[in-house]
Amino acid sequence: MPRVAFTTLGCKVNQFETEVMEGLFKQRGYEILPFDQVADVYVINTCSVTHLGEKKSRQIIRRAIRLNDKAVVAVAGCYAQVSPEEIEAIEGVKVIVGTQDRHRIVDLVEKAASSISPVNVVKNIMNAEHFEDIPLFDTPGRTRAFLKIQEGCTNFCTYCIIPYARGPLRSRPLESIITESEKLIGAGFKEIVLTGIHLGAYGRGMEGNITLVDAVKAVLSRDGLTRLRLGSLESIEISDELITIMQQDDRLCDHLHLPLQAGDDTILKAMNRHYTLAEYRQLINNIKMSIPSIGISTDIIVGFPGETREMFENALQFVEKMNFSRMHIFPYSRRSGTPAAEFSEQISEDEKKYRVNKMQELADRKAVEFQEQFLNKQLDVLFEIENQKDSAIIDGLTGNYIRVYVNGNKNMQGKIYKVLLLKTYQDGLWGEIVQ
Repeated sequence: MPRVAFTTLGCKVNQFETEVMEGLFKQRGYEILPFDQVADVYVINTCSVTHLGEKKSRQIIRRAIRLNDKAVVAVAGCYAQVSPEEIEAIEGVKVIVGTQDRHRIVDLVEKAASSISPVNVVKNIMNAEHFEDIPLFDTPGRTRAFLKIQEGCTNFCTYCIIPYARGPLRSRPLESIITESEKLIGAGFKEIVLTGIHLGAYGRGMEGNITLVDAVKAVLSRDGLTRLRLGSLESIEISDELITIMQQDDRLCDHLHLPLQAGDDTILKAMNRHYTLAEYRQLINNIKMSIPSIGISTDIIVGFPGETREMFENALQFVEKMNFSRMHIFPYSRRSGTPAAEFSEQISEDEKKYRVNKMQELADRKAVEFQEQFLNKQLDVLFEIENQKDSAIIDGLTGNYIRVYVNGNKNMQGKIYKVLLLKTYQDGLWGEIVQ
């Protein structure tokens, strides 16, 4: 039996796409191995969001070649899409496939095994017209399943390479979403997470004025679904109808990830973000009035070109008032091929490090403040991870994305229990099962 090993860099969408490719190999009789073992094929699903992501991708490619220099090393994903010539120059790479044609990955690998030169099928992603609808042939044993329903982005934020790596907007047909969700529910998954590169744009260009709300309703209509969660969304794409569904159906998790990216209107405009701080604040306030328990997480980039210390201090004040449940803080990464890379007033690395630390301190404090609102209350928790250091502890997530730890065992994995939340603990709360 031929052996294949996978590794994934980057986002949840990449993780889903790796699982799809794993299923394709299993269908053809391949054994899946951990990436650090000697395999006949290595598939590296790469990231290109930052130069660091590309550097890590190259390092992992070379690690695979060292593990077995006779193996077929296949490189897929965003880095392969935007810089195929760089990857082809790495001696030992046999297959280069970007963010299209992954349904052909097994055929390409088997073709490359008998080919002298690398098999490079990367083509212009801007010409892509259809969602690459690959069935999920395998359902890895976890409690949460990611379901990709949308591809591509046309926002062209000035710091971001993703539109050039993923191409125009394409959406998965509703019939396919229903089929895949039924398969995941049948496999025992308790939570489905809808993901996409620009998830809020789901349905654009499809007949019938279809939107993300239609996709949400389609999955919620399936028998046996316990939880549905949404991936990252642009704030301006949150509709009133979506919030109403969240109010009325407890299965749609009361958690939204709405990237802010900057806490200053001048910087938001320079980033080509399509909202103002006032608009963002009003939206969040309205959502919280409708759903007081909701967790709203966000992404923030600090040190964007032209962001003065005063602008940064203003951003700290804005974030302080927003009371996010969780914040992911990133220093601006100068990415060649994007407009912002050529902007003047680039911020020094030392200054960016200072700002990351300051914003992270605030993020940590606000996360604790959000979690402490729920002390001495009961919430449903989907348990998913047995603690590696102490097998008597298991943790999982509430609907509003608080990590909860309790005394338990692996038999609780994949099950939902009502938990009384007692105290802060590690990155979340400690609780006691009451049901």
